[in-house]
Amino acid sequence: MREGGIEAPTRHPINWKNGDFNDKTSLFDELERVYDVCHSCRRCVSLCNAFPTLFDLIDESETFEVDGVKKEDYWNVVEHCYLCDLCYMTKCPYVPPHEWNIDFPHLMLRAKAYNFQRGNVGVRDKLLTSTDKVGSFAGIPIVAETVNISNQIKPIRKIMEKTIGIHSDAVLPKFYSNSLRKRFKKIQTADDDANYNSKVAIFVTCYGNRNEPDVVEDLIAILKHNQIEVRLVEQEKCCGMPKMELGDLKSVERLKDFNIPQLLDLVEDNWNIVAPIPSCVLMFKKELPLLFSDDVNVQKVKGAFFDPFEFLMALRKKGKLNTKFKNSLGKVAYHAPCHQRVQNIGAKTKDVLELIPDTNITLIERCSGHDGTYAVKKEYHEISMNICKPIINKISGSDLDHYISDCPMAGHQIDNGIQNIEIRSESPFTLLRKAYGI
Repeated sequence: MREGGIEAPTRHPINWKNGDFNDKTSLFDELERVYDVCHSCRRCVSLCNAFPTLFDLIDESETFEVDGVKKEDYWNVVEHCYLCDLCYMTKCPYVPPHEWNIDFPHLMLRAKAYNFQRGNVGVRDKLLTSTDKVGSFAGIPIVAETVNISNQIKPIRKIMEKTIGIHSDAVLPKFYSNSLRKRFKKIQTADDDANYNSKVAIFVTCYGNRNEPDVVEDLIAILKHNQIEVRLVEQEKCCGMPKMELGDLKSVERLKDFNIPQLLDLVEDNWNIVAPIPSCVLMFKKELPLLFSDDVNVQKVKGAFFDPFEFLMALRKKGKLNTKFKNSLGKVAYHAPCHQRVQNIGAKTKDVLELIPDTNITLIERCSGHDGTYAVKKEYHEISMNICKPIINKISGSDLDHYISDCPMAGHQIDNGIQNIEIRSESPFTLLRKAYGI
């Protein structure tokens, strides 16, 4: 038997509606098998807190092996996995097609789904992952201002920590009542005589619409500057990533059933689709196609969904990317978020920005530890900041003009740990727009 595989990782469909997936005995047998393989390897110890938790449980057991760990303690490992997929894509030598067939993130997803089905998920976690409902309420004009102010008041944050378990030091997203969808009605212009290079529909995402509309405006400006016809997906709900990370796969299916028909209409009309948040892109390119492998429409949407910078580099290959930049950016630290890295598209953001004259990009490939919800939870916030420390140290020790991340939440997480420099995280879309001078 080979010690490790050298082939490119491949993934199997997630047959979450089948009996074995939800069977307790089968689940715990697989957990024990995979934990034992991880124990014998330990290459992933630096990625997140799931692996140190597992190895501590083993090392503190009577046998120093997995058989000495209590089965109820297996859940401690599951709780720390936020499905970043880095262990699968960058570290594990035993992923398929290796015969040991290790897919640690999808095993953790299976365990989370089992846990959710048995009602072992609290109100806080259900609330944090209900992004559409929270955004709709917090986006009401008076409510938005109240929420934003309250999130900055330390005594209120301390009360939130004690009552609902949201850490008082965690950065919470700002809400905009003037959402991107409202703004688009004003910035949308149609030119029937324009010589468009292509056409792109933007899946704005709940986060882009209510929490980072400025960033999406920058993306729209960039696309229009490149002679791209731009529209928004007419209706959308959350991509489903937060609910998937909770193990609520039935909610993922409901969201899929709403979003896919909207997107399919665009695909059949030859629109390309992009989203400003890497996790949402990953959901449509990788996760939904594996969760619903027999859904032809999901597979069609997958083929038309792109990371924005992946799309821009495709324009570059066709000789259609506008490279007439007016401003250089200087020294830029670029954090590549996990959910973009595991799309297997390469560092397209870095590739585009390096086309700008007198611009130097330093790539940082480490997890920020945020995950959208993990970093705001009382019990995990400090751990998440420790995971983020290598990025914080790299940026703090560098002479930079800018630092950026494709994931706004990761950028805010990094900001939360930066002490000795005045610059704050920016979006790559914002920097590219500055370089164009538009």
